[in-house]
Amino acid sequence: MLSSTADHLFWMARYTERAENTARMLDVNLENSLMPQSDLQIGQGWLAQLRISELEPHFFKKYDAATQENVIDFMVMDADNLSSIASCLRAARENARAVRGSLTTEVWETQNMTWLMLQEHLKAGMHKSDPSQFFEWVKFRSHLSRGVTIGTMLQDESLNFIRLGTFLERADNTARILDVKFLAAHSDTVSVTSPQAEFYYWAALLRSVSGFEIYRKVYRDVITPARVAELLMLQGNMPRSLLACVNGVVQNLKDVRSDVSVATEQFAQDLCRELEGTSIDAILQFGLHAYLNRYLENINELGARLSNDFLVPMAAAEPA
Repeated sequence: MLSSTADHLFWMARYTERAENTARMLDVNLENSLMPQSDLQIGQGWLAQLRISELEPHFFKKYDAATQENVIDFMVMDADNLSSIASCLRAARENARAVRGSLTTEVWETQNMTWLMLQEHLKAGMHKSDPSQFFEWVKFRSHLSRGVTIGTMLQDESLNFIRLGTFLERADNTARILDVKFLAAHSDTVSVTSPQAEFYYWAALLRSVSGFEIYRKVYRDVITPARVAELLMLQGNMPRSLLACVNGVVQNLKDVRSDVSVATEQFAQDLCRELEGTSIDAILQFGLHAYLNRYLENINELGARLSNDFLVPMAAAEPA
């Protein structure tokens, strides 16, 4: 497969996944803002959304305060923000258009229709009049895209590169959410000292990655920070856990391996084995923030290796 084709498929999937992840976090922040709390705590919640995506400096070049209206506007429709939902869905559509011949008609039409429908929703101001419904729509379109892709694409290299993009983006996002939320839980501006506040805080984090019901099935007990971290990091059968995502990368790399990708495949396997061989107690003793920072560095390194082996080099391709 041409590296340019693989690159477009990879980034089509990454941008679709990124749009969904952004919608998930905005929706949870919107729900949390309705809970009894101070204005400072509400503002910190919206500020955390920017920190997850490392967009805080860029945001404050255009806005004075991290209010609900400003953050939603910036993260939904700001064309200058390459991680906004509109920017991501536009990029996903443009990458799909560039490789229409490698996609089924259903996959292309899903991507194209999502972009066209987004224009109508933004024009109608749906993200302002009914933001929760808008975020649900974004998540649904991502689910639809993923389902149509898996259900209609030939299981060849094209699908492998799409799945690689999805798993890498998801791995990065889950780690960022965990890091920011755990740091915020120990800050002076977020109060999770009461049992009720603690439950809603960690339940919101689980909902942001569709993990609330899964947590109940796995632990059948009260929600604790350590178990939340364990579920989202080390549970291999949790779809958005770090281990599940890295394992997905490993499995798809096996199907596209080449003479030049041996070291990259070994790097991914080592990362997977590290997660499989550790425990949440060991991670917490090491320091969750330090561990997640190292993990994110490894994920970025893995993405760069994939680009060098199979895709257009990252410096000349899409921004990460």
